[in-house]
Amino acid sequence: MSKIPLKAKTDLLSMTPDDLHLALSRHFSDRGQPDYRAGQVKSWLYQGLVNHFSEMTNLPLEERKALESAFEIDQPTPKMVQVSQDSTVKHLWTLKDGELIESVLIPTDRRLTLCISSQAGCAMACTFCATGWGGFKRQLTAGEIVGQYRASQRWANKDGCGPITNIVFMGMGEPLANQRSLPNSLTILNQGYRIGARRITVSTVGFVPGIISLAKRPEQFGLALSLHSPVSKLREELIPLEKQFPLADVLQAIDDFKRDKGRRVTLEYTMIRGINDDLDLVHSLGDIALRFNAFVNLIPFNPIPQNEWKATEPERILEFANRLKSRGVSVAVRETRGRDIDAACGQLKAHAMNNG
Repeated sequence: MSKIPLKAKTDLLSMTPDDLHLALSRHFSDRGQPDYRAGQVKSWLYQGLVNHFSEMTNLPLEERKALESAFEIDQPTPKMVQVSQDSTVKHLWTLKDGELIESVLIPTDRRLTLCISSQAGCAMACTFCATGWGGFKRQLTAGEIVGQYRASQRWANKDGCGPITNIVFMGMGEPLANQRSLPNSLTILNQGYRIGARRITVSTVGFVPGIISLAKRPEQFGLALSLHSPVSKLREELIPLEKQFPLADVLQAIDDFKRDKGRRVTLEYTMIRGINDDLDLVHSLGDIALRFNAFVNLIPFNPIPQNEWKATEPERILEFANRLKSRGVSVAVRETRGRDIDAACGQLKAHAMNNG
C-alpha cells in the first residue's frame, strides 16, 4: 500500500508582507479567530525574529499548534561560526536539504553590514572566486535569503552587536540570476524587516536582464558591478559571463539603471598580482567610472583553494588609486576584513568541503 505524501507546508519567511498577511488572515478566519491574530504572527516574525511557533506566547496553544500544522519557519541552522580579530563574523549555515551557505557580519564605527548569499554555490565560475570553485548547487528561496538576516540579527543581539544597518548581496552566488527569489527577498527585507532600500545593495558580475529588472523597481536599492577589468578580453578570462553579456551591454544596462534610479553605482575591482593590475588599465577604468560618476572599490585579492594567484602589492594598489583620483574618480582601497577567518566569499565552505 503506497503512502499518501504529506502536504508541503508553506514557508512564512518566503512570503512578501502582503501575501503573508493574506495567508494568515485566511488561516485564522477559517478557524474562527479574530483578524488581529495575523498581526500578532507578523510581529513575532518581523520584530521578534522567532524560529518556532511555540515562541509566539500571546497566541493560544491550540492556535500555535494549528500554525505549525499548516506553515513552517524555514530557518538555516548554524554549522560553524568564526569571529575575526577585527570583529568580522563569518557564519556557515546548513539548509534544510543539507546545502551549505555563508554570510558575514562586518562591523564598523557607524554600521553593522551583513553580506548574504543568494545561491548555494555559483554558476558564474569567476576564476578569482572561491564560491565558483565549489560549483553551483541550486537557487536559494526567498526565505533562505531572508533567514540569513534573521539568524544573523539574532546572533548580533545575543552578542551585543546591535542592529544590522546595511545589507549587501555579495555573498555566494549571482543575486540577479536568482530571478525567482531575489525580488521577493528584497521586498521582505525592505517592507517586512524595515531595512531601508538605500541600505540594501545588490552586487552583480553583469547579469543584464537582472540589472534591467532591478532598474524598473520603484525602491532605491543600490547596485554594485563586479568589474575586475575595464577591457572585455581580459574580463572574459576572469568572468566567463562576459561571453554572454559583453561589457558594452553591461555598461548600457548600468546607464539605464543610473538614469532611472539617480543613484551612484559602485564598481568592485579585485586586484590580482600580474593579472589585472597593470597601470595601463587605469585610464580605461577611469573612463568607465567617470561615465557613471561611480565609486570604485579596489579590493586586494583573497587567496582561494587550488589557485596560486596573489594579491597586488599594496604599493601598486595605492598607485592605482592615486591615478584614478587624479582623474577625479572617487576611489577607496577596501580594508581587508576577516582574513584570519577566511571571510572572503566561499572560503569557509571550501575549507569545510576540503576537511570533510
